[in-house]
Amino acid sequence: MGLFDKLKGKLQKTKQGFVDKVTELVTGYKRVDDEFFERLEEILIEADVGVNTAMDLTEKLRHRIYTEKISDMDRVNEVIQEELAGLLEYENNAINLAEHKPTVIMVVGVNGVGKTTTIGKLAYNFKEQGKKVVLAAGDTFRAAAIEQLGIWADRADADLIKHQEGSDAAAVAYDAVQAAISRKADIVLIDTAGRLHNKVNLMNEIGKVKKVISRSKEDAPNEVLLVLDATTGQNAISQAKTFKEVVDVTGIVLTKLDGTAKGGVIFSIKEELALPVKYIGVGEKIEDLKPFNPGEFVKALFYNEQ
Repeated sequence: MGLFDKLKGKLQKTKQGFVDKVTELVTGYKRVDDEFFERLEEILIEADVGVNTAMDLTEKLRHRIYTEKISDMDRVNEVIQEELAGLLEYENNAINLAEHKPTVIMVVGVNGVGKTTTIGKLAYNFKEQGKKVVLAAGDTFRAAAIEQLGIWADRADADLIKHQEGSDAAAVAYDAVQAAISRKADIVLIDTAGRLHNKVNLMNEIGKVKKVISRSKEDAPNEVLLVLDATTGQNAISQAKTFKEVVDVTGIVLTKLDGTAKGGVIFSIKEELALPVKYIGVGEKIEDLKPFNPGEFVKALFYNEQ
């Protein structure tokens, strides 16, 4: 079953807050004019697409529709979907796998976005592909995070490397990579702290972990995935910019898309951050984290069973 089939019905809040309004707009006009584009821009901004992205997208649509002399409103709707999918396309939305095992993936993000849960679901995803997975409990500042990751490791049938609460997070990461090499594992997923005393401390800690990982395996980390919570809308973009200042983020995991009308934020990630969305979270079950496919996502958003 493709992403489209899995997403149908999972995106109702974003659909109601965004797509249904676009559909109503298109069906309510017999032809496009300046008023049509102004209203479209408003709908995009209200859906947390972001002001800059909304303006740019509207201008692209205006240029394309006028240049191609598109008058049929069904075709206008198709063009809107094509341009939205284009906003999500990246050179590579897939995980960058290491040439020599293991592939080392660092996962970062503030507390509360679902970071540890995301790691558990990623582990399950890779196990379903037949890969051997090692998890590193690198959020050593919270005993609850270590325990939570242990529960997910059991659920996903993955190995867990952990130290005591308050241990050096970089040492946990190093040990996990070394364990993965000796056990001939395919994937290492490294949890990191989400909150320390202040932003500087947090970012210094993450920078240190990254440096130690690269010492443990020359090409590592192969990915640094930033977990963002879709329910925070444009605040997620601000969060991401802070992380990008310190650590070389390579991709985004956008969680809680099933529970928000602010899902439009997904369309501003590429433009605002120049990063691909690699996974999306659409539910609480272990199988509800999906590799991201832009075309299938937009198709599911605009899907109408009638």
